Amino acid sequence: MTARTTDHPPLSPPAPAPRRRRWLIAGIAALAVVTLAAVVVLVGPWGRSAPAAGGSGGGSAPDAPVAGPPDARTPEVDTAALTAGVEQKAVGKIAPVRLAEGVVPPTNRWYSGLVFGDEPQPVFAQPVSFALTDTGFTLGLPDPVASDKAVVAPHVPAVTVDAGAASAQVSAADPVSVTVDLLDATGAVLGHVVLAEGSPFVSLTAERDLTLDATAEGGSFSGGGDGEPATATVAGTDWALVGAEGGSTTLAAGDTATWYPVPQDADTDAAAALATAAADPVTGVDVTYGVDDDVARTTLTYNTAGGTPSAYVLAPHQRTGTQPEREGCDLGTYPSVYGTLELCAGSHLSAFAPTVRPTGALDLDGVPDDRRTAIVDALRADVAATEPFPSDTYFGGKALFRAASLVTLGEQLGADDVVADLRTRTTDALREWAEPDGCAERDARCVVYDAAARSAIGLTPSFGSDELNDHHFHYGYLLAAAGLLSADDEKLADDLAPVMDLLAADIAAATPSDELPQLRSFDPWFGHSWASGTSPFADGNNQESSSEAVNAWNGLGLWAQASGQDDLATQAAWMTSTEAASARAYWTAPDLDDPALDGFGHEVFSISWGAKRDYATWFSPEPTAILGIQLIPMGPVQMSLATGVDPERIAAAVEESGFTGPLADYVVTYSALAGKDAAEKAWATATGLSEDAIDDGSSRASMLAFIASAQANPPRS
Repeated sequence: MTARTTDHPPLSPPAPAPRRRRWLIAGIAALAVVTLAAVVVLVGPWGRSAPAAGGSGGGSAPDAPVAGPPDARTPEVDTAALTAGVEQKAVGKIAPVRLAEGVVPPTNRWYSGLVFGDEPQPVFAQPVSFALTDTGFTLGLPDPVASDKAVVAPHVPAVTVDAGAASAQVSAADPVSVTVDLLDATGAVLGHVVLAEGSPFVSLTAERDLTLDATAEGGSFSGGGDGEPATATVAGTDWALVGAEGGSTTLAAGDTATWYPVPQDADTDAAAALATAAADPVTGVDVTYGVDDDVARTTLTYNTAGGTPSAYVLAPHQRTGTQPEREGCDLGTYPSVYGTLELCAGSHLSAFAPTVRPTGALDLDGVPDDRRTAIVDALRADVAATEPFPSDTYFGGKALFRAASLVTLGEQLGADDVVADLRTRTTDALREWAEPDGCAERDARCVVYDAAARSAIGLTPSFGSDELNDHHFHYGYLLAAAGLLSADDEKLADDLAPVMDLLAADIAAATPSDELPQLRSFDPWFGHSWASGTSPFADGNNQESSSEAVNAWNGLGLWAQASGQDDLATQAAWMTSTEAASARAYWTAPDLDDPALDGFGHEVFSISWGAKRDYATWFSPEPTAILGIQLIPMGPVQMSLATGVDPERIAAAVEESGFTGPLADYVVTYSALAGKDAAEKAWATATGLSEDAIDDGSSRASMLAFIASAQANPPRS
């Protein structure tokens, strides 16, 4: 049994529907590379429409995007029709406190802590940290400190800005950037603060004449004017202020002040380039993506008010594997809990990840007949042992995924008779979940739309899903099960569509709407998702189970394929590929040679936050749980865990974990990715595991099939 990541942990560190649109592109197969261009355009701050990104343009100049796969078509979805098509009910336990009217509650974001809770929490934009105060805000440059079981870098104020504000609220938001309005005692806007992940700049643009007092810890800003920034030194780092002279100044309406830390290794030219970029504030971030047979590309465009090229940092996952050549990435570096951040000039951040297409079946070519027979024997026992499906979204979805995986495996092996009854039983359960008005008749195994929370919420909740926690984990299982069983059954796909399309849009709508946020959980800069709905933590948001996040986007893709939604399948491939690459970079195969991690004593991380990374889980201190929660459910898509990873790294993580403890069955399965000899040992171990040692989301047949596939067809490393 697994426990989720977002209940009520300590702060730092933790103890161990209407008919769907098919969105078909005439004449293009489901997995074809889409060449027609479309752009995801986010709304910039203060209601202005941000300019479109140039996605796939050629060249690698600092102010141009890097070439790669062309922009994918953006899936279109009628969210108003989808949300109106199910039972309407207020069940969400979220209460936005600091949110402007009309803004969709930004749950599951790196900055959600600014919006929810009695007191705002610090947030971590990488490289800077930010926290609201009674009259303005503070800024910091987190300095990571590694210990045996954690790397921690909390918000420590270096700069304090007093704007005379009485309160604050988020007025605009996209998946990468956020705009915070500072308000006076009457609720009128004094100015707009913009911060974005990957940007070193935090800007304040005055709505009216505004007097500011900016101070540095242990000193004050001095100098400035004639195009030169004012500066202050805090803990060895120079902080710069562009747009104001000294620390105290009055901004005229429309004027902007921008603060940023200067990298300690920046030279004179780099410092000058940063000052020029800082003078034109970031207003929002556009997201585009493209997928071909080899790579999935993410491009983030940092829009500025005047169109001047900005600056951004590259995180480790954006520099590993097959990445584009870049110019202008010589401005210096910043430390972070995720490793060294590399500062680049320009407004277009492009990063590649090896393509992972939606997959629901293992490659069993070359598996010997005797092992096929053993898998079928285990399958027969697993089918017979399948218990009634739980009624909540997590364990219920997980059980349906287990059953659907057994059905798929059985039919792949020609054992249709063994799984026929389980197919019927699982299909009936999915149909029940997919009744649009099911929650009018019962309080479980159904989905409502909560207009206040702007979310689809399943009844009965689990692990805080009514607080918007973990929706991608839960709904990913349901979508995967639906996709597997309706792959060759158009009638079933049609019947499931009203609710399954809503669940897909809830966690992954490609564009923002009045009913649902854009990419609720997925963070395009970090390349991974955030699990907490409201993020009531001083360490920022967090995610524990990176593998269930990969499973979510793979499930999204399986459903897209089964229901004929080609554009959604491409989007899902982008998200799966990118999340899988981040999972390897930050959870299962991190770069332990990075100086920021020096002193960390383990092979893997388990919980990643904005301000720390832990060798710990929310539910068990056992090493098998710490590794196992990064592997669950070890379906076919988890073959991607080996992509670009030295088999010795996998073997080392397995050796550290061992095979005794919670989720050990997933560790056994994972060990098969360390090479053919390791797979042979994994087979022997898996056949000898007791039934009690196998997690409720897995089965012995699925374990054996994965191990046999890995041995016969080793994934690329």
